Amino acid sequence: MADAVHHDKTARQLRLLSDALDSGRLGPVRRLVNTLAPAEIGNLLESLPPAKRNIVWGLVDPEDDGEVLVHVGDDVRESLLAEMDHDEIIAAVEDLDIDDLAELAEDLPDTVIDEVLKSMDRENRERLEQVLSYDEDTAGRLMNPDVITVRTDVTVDVVLRYLRLRGEIPEHTDHLFVVSRRHQYLGRVSIASLLTHDASTPINELFDGEHPAIPVETPSNVVASMFSDHDWISAPVVDENNILLGRITIDDVVDIIREQAEHQALGAAGLDEDEDMFSPVARAARRRVLWLGINLCTAFLAASVVGRFEATIEKIVALAVLMPIVAGMGGNAGTQVLALMVRGLALGQVSRANANLLLWKEVRVALLNGLALGAVLGGAVWLWFGDWELSAVIFAALCANLLFASIAGVMVPLTLKRLGFDPALASAIFLTTVTDVMGFFCFLGLATLVLLP
Repeated sequence: MADAVHHDKTARQLRLLSDALDSGRLGPVRRLVNTLAPAEIGNLLESLPPAKRNIVWGLVDPEDDGEVLVHVGDDVRESLLAEMDHDEIIAAVEDLDIDDLAELAEDLPDTVIDEVLKSMDRENRERLEQVLSYDEDTAGRLMNPDVITVRTDVTVDVVLRYLRLRGEIPEHTDHLFVVSRRHQYLGRVSIASLLTHDASTPINELFDGEHPAIPVETPSNVVASMFSDHDWISAPVVDENNILLGRITIDDVVDIIREQAEHQALGAAGLDEDEDMFSPVARAARRRVLWLGINLCTAFLAASVVGRFEATIEKIVALAVLMPIVAGMGGNAGTQVLALMVRGLALGQVSRANANLLLWKEVRVALLNGLALGAVLGGAVWLWFGDWELSAVIFAALCANLLFASIAGVMVPLTLKRLGFDPALASAIFLTTVTDVMGFFCFLGLATLVLLP
């Protein structure tokens, strides 16, 4: 329900924006754009063709430019940066949080990065360089080194006076992290506890020493799962010596979860989740042609199977009418299994420990559906063509292809994962090949054995 409301709102904003741009009235466009949050502006920019996008980008409040750049895909970010001069880029990014700046760093010109580093004080410069030293898509890249730490030997009153002296605290600060004299992570103490306990209470009586820290090399998808499982708002990040390095907050994890969902949805079609919806035709064609070419090769494989039964099809024309049903049903059944498997692998719910159980379960589901749907299809074919042998052939072929589809739906993503490939990106092509080839082979092969004299 919430997603539907959000999508309706975006569609309405896009319509109002487009109408105002078409009329040439930039005042209403400026007012509309600057009532939105940076993430909403980014979403609208991604929804506009390049000409209108550049006009709207020029109307965005310069104070929001950096945050907007963080909330758009790589292709759109590249096009927006191309519209900015050197000084504008520096002004846009120099006040960003360290984790957001690290996310943008690889897309920024080297001269801009140099200028930004020069404008920072020594502490923040070292923090940024530290974050950039970690691999992309790890906790180290996600973390913000700006954390508030306390020691166990102080009281609540000391901590509260320290916070008042600071004057501000980082966003999404729900806990302060407790460290030793060597800055090793010991646990956390909630802001709520500090506000509700007596000022003389020592921190060592309040802090939670059981709360785990995230190792700095943890993959980002694992970080997202940890936040989801524990309902964290923030979490500490430590190195191999348990030294506190920074923290990850929920806003960054929400971005990861969204990117994972987009990757699964678009990767299944061989697309990049960061691709600009209005990217140049030549670039879009170049990116998609590889997977279409692979698909063409697999289509020839399926066609070669059909070609081997050319004589059978010539004698029994009804086979040409019915064979796409068997292949199509197998493809749909396999896609259902594949979707569950790709999601399970992404969430860490599928492994060698339960793969055999999953396979056995999907085989039984396929057999039950094959018997039920095969009976319906066989009955329809008998009413249509009046041939009970043809009905029996298509019944058996459908059962067999659904069985092959379920096995492929489980085994293809597992095999790709084991070989180091991305299951979300390549599984669909191999699954379609299996269901087409086996669908045609089972149906035409059985027809040749049963129906020809």
